[in-house]
Amino acid sequence: MSTPLTRNLNLNGENRTVTVPDEGEQLLYVLRNALGQHGPKFGCGVSQCGACTVLLDGQIRRSCVTPLRTVAEGANVETLDGLGTPEHPHPIQQAFIDEQAAQCAYCINGIVMGALGWLRQRRAAGNTTVPTQEEIAAFLSGEAEGSTLNYICRCGAHVRIMRAIRKAAEVAL
Repeated sequence: MSTPLTRNLNLNGENRTVTVPDEGEQLLYVLRNALGQHGPKFGCGVSQCGACTVLLDGQIRRSCVTPLRTVAEGANVETLDGLGTPEHPHPIQQAFIDEQAAQCAYCINGIVMGALGWLRQRRAAGNTTVPTQEEIAAFLSGEAEGSTLNYICRCGAHVRIMRAIRKAAEVAL
């Protein structure tokens, strides 16, 4: 038996209220179907690929395995939709554009959000250095300290993605 749930969220800086018929509905579907977000994508559905990555209260989260009932009332949710505009992309988006770090662009939304969260977390921990290629590779493969989340680009833009993350860290973060 499903239990309806209403949550107030701060979505990309805007207060939003959402009601779902089942409290177990995954955040990914709430964001896409009820809140009009197109950034988070359904990839694998089991937290393995990263296409659905969002930032939840600043933490990197896989929205495909995050039931809405586990999201705190008033939580801050950041998606790719809220980062920049086509006229004024966020610096990390600009780095990905400059490096042409997307081939099919399906998984890249989640990689951008994960990389943004990772770079912010590094800075918050006092690490203001530009990450090395090895650190970026460890982040993308889920081997970085404090993270087991990996990102899978199936179309071969991996080297360009690594350059974009490094460039974003150099330019703006």
